[in-house]
Amino acid sequence: MKKSELFFGMLLVPVDFTMIVAASVLAYWLRFTPSIIELKPVLFDFPFNDYLKVALAIAPLFVLIFAFEGLYSMKATRTFWREFFKIIFSVTVGITIIILIIFLQRKWFSSRFVILTAWLMAVALITLARFAINFLQKLLLIYRGIGVHRLVLIGSGSFCDTSTREFKDHPELGYKIITRENTIDIDSLRRIHKEKGIDEILVCDPDITMAELRQASDFCQRNRIEFKFIPAILQSISTNFDIKVLFDEPIIEIKNTTLDGWGKITKRAFDVIGSALGIIVTSPFMLAAAIAIKLDSRGPIIFKNERVGHEGNFNLLKFRYMKLEHCTSDQNPNLEEAIALENNLIDRSSVRKGPVYKIKNDPRKTRVGKIIEALSIDEIPQLFNVIKGDMSLVGPRPHQPREVEKYETWQRRTLSIKPGITGLAQISGRSDLSFTDEARLDIFYIEKWSLWLDIEVLFKTFFVLLKKRKNIS
Repeated sequence: MKKSELFFGMLLVPVDFTMIVAASVLAYWLRFTPSIIELKPVLFDFPFNDYLKVALAIAPLFVLIFAFEGLYSMKATRTFWREFFKIIFSVTVGITIIILIIFLQRKWFSSRFVILTAWLMAVALITLARFAINFLQKLLLIYRGIGVHRLVLIGSGSFCDTSTREFKDHPELGYKIITRENTIDIDSLRRIHKEKGIDEILVCDPDITMAELRQASDFCQRNRIEFKFIPAILQSISTNFDIKVLFDEPIIEIKNTTLDGWGKITKRAFDVIGSALGIIVTSPFMLAAAIAIKLDSRGPIIFKNERVGHEGNFNLLKFRYMKLEHCTSDQNPNLEEAIALENNLIDRSSVRKGPVYKIKNDPRKTRVGKIIEALSIDEIPQLFNVIKGDMSLVGPRPHQPREVEKYETWQRRTLSIKPGITGLAQISGRSDLSFTDEARLDIFYIEKWSLWLDIEVLFKTFFVLLKKRKNIS
């Protein structure tokens, strides 16, 4: 752990304490402003000095809740939105406890205005203070190198290639790659550590043997270096597991996803409610798009494209953005010619590697089609797929049967849950990602699903839609 990370991590505690007290004081002060008193007279008698003592007494309670919620991470790479939602949750829990105490012992004052205002102020002040601290920490990290973790990457697989690129393109992640080695060589690591210093070693090649991993682990433990590795089992088996006992012997039970039982029921209820609201909100856009498509070119407004779901094939609904004669569906009387043209374009113009293609500067689009695809309006009818049960709001994107036929074995795991309108891959690069990276993100989602993760993905999707994709004309 870097000294700067320890300093900023410890700094968060007194800052949170101060912001909680400040929020309490501001709420009390606002309650006694003439404009508020005019609207609603003060009905309680609680001197400010007594109020301040209470505020100072309860502030440690909030700090304790923050600690339980994991808000005192030492890392400089804390995610703002994840931290923001944790702050809201933690402050709400603290306020709820205070309300219960007031209700049970009735020795304190009772003012809904002060309580609600204190809640809003606490969320706002703590968020702003933490944003400022994190911003300063990242400035020092990027421009002064304070707190940077010196990283050695070991391996030659695709994950190592991705890691190398991501760490170099995003210095705010807090890592500087000292060197990249193809294999584990303890003598070489010892020399690098002596000359440059090593904070972390990441072995990202699943083909490296357990004997070599043990050597590297021993070296790291002796030299106080953080050691991380990608075990080979992750290529084909879930990382969710429980350790149980069977006939007095420990066994490991591998789980595919938390989307079983109540998780499945919760997600389905969320999908139905969310898609119904989505249809209501987007109905003006769908009406405008339908009229524009009809006026611009002949053919159906909705394009039905066969995709592979978790329980077989289904027709994915999209607003048609291609000329009818180029659509690869049964709606096109010249289907064979359309497929031949698409295959030719894939060979010449696809900018994605792997089984899934993406044609740049696609000449088959209509004038309206270029606009609605660029704005992702063409995807909105998939809300009806969600209502029907073929899809979910969040999940792996569904692909065509001819694309799925080219999947590697481990990539087929993405078919184990309902496909989604958006997903982790869509908020992490959309069609600019390679399919290998997309599949890895989808598998991570399958293993780590939670309702909060769905909400976070949907929230971030709105901001991603505002960005222009590289691989689209």
